[in-house]
Amino acid sequence: MAIIYRATLTPDKPTLISSWLDGRPWAGRGSDEILGAYRFDDPDGEVGVEVFLLRRGDRLLHVPLTYRAAPLPGHGDHLVGTMEHSVLGTRWAYDGTEDEAALACFRRALTGEQEQAELEVWEDGRLLERRPQQVLITRESGPGGDGTGPARDGRVLIPHVLDGEPGGRSRLLARWGDEQAVVAALS
Repeated sequence: MAIIYRATLTPDKPTLISSWLDGRPWAGRGSDEILGAYRFDDPDGEVGVEVFLLRRGDRLLHVPLTYRAAPLPGHGDHLVGTMEHSVLGTRWAYDGTEDEAALACFRRALTGEQEQAELEVWEDGRLLERRPQQVLITRESGPGGDGTGPARDGRVLIPHVLDGEPGGRSRLLARWGDEQAVVAALS
């Protein structure tokens, strides 16, 4: 389960994401509309893994982030930014497509070993609510694949721009509202 704290974030996540996307040539231009998000649990409980779906101009974007309590050595080029979290302190946010913690979560999801996280809101050490999922993730066989085989050796493909459907033996399909898109594949 993903624990969500009632907290103040400075900057907030939409501002952090928008500022980072402004410097990415693949992100396009325009205002950002966050369509939803989903999360995975880090089995070690150290890294937050949250993934945003958003529209920016005419592009549908998929933005996996990891949240860490300290800088990730050797990943300065993949730093999205830092946030001050009123409960947890400073958080370093990284591009999840380049962070092994997120890649491992996606790999486990693609091989059927991990589901998306349930969302629980906590305050002062007590559970306040369970949030419904904004985005539902399901695993499916890709073109030419049956979803079986030695998937551990495959490459995890996580596109930022959802303008096609990545092929692969196994794929993750995200559904939100009346829309859907393939958000990851295992080659």
